[in-house]
Amino acid sequence: MNKTILNRAGRPLVLAMVVGASALGANSAFAAEDIVESARIGCQKDIDTYCKDVTKGEGRILQCLSAHQDKISGRCTYALDDASIQLQRVARAIKYVADECKADLQKHCSDIPIGDGRIAQCLKKNEATLAVDCKQALKDTQMEIK
Repeated sequence: MNKTILNRAGRPLVLAMVVGASALGANSAFAAEDIVESARIGCQKDIDTYCKDVTKGEGRILQCLSAHQDKISGRCTYALDDASIQLQRVARAIKYVADECKADLQKHCSDIPIGDGRIAQCLKKNEATLAVDCKQALKDTQMEIK
């Protein structure tokens, strides 16, 4: 592996954007939970071998895999690289939607607390009046409002 796992798959901005998608309550063609689950499945043997005693959460499993990067399987390396690429795509899609819907979010949803899909519900409630660019961004990214 030419770069460390943390440099590829542990980018805080990318993960923050994925969390942002969850906070927005948006569904898309790329579900963050599916990406993480796919990486977990691809690395399960390595996790069981090298990281079985590591407490889950706060990126500790990823840090453990990074510490053992010289030993992890090709399957795990591939799964982590693929997850990183997918997460970057999700991040770009979220940024695009956020940029194109910024005025609509400020106009309709600025007083709505983030989380539990409330922002998405606000956009859905105001769907008829969303700007053309916002609607197009949602369509382009295949992001649907719950």
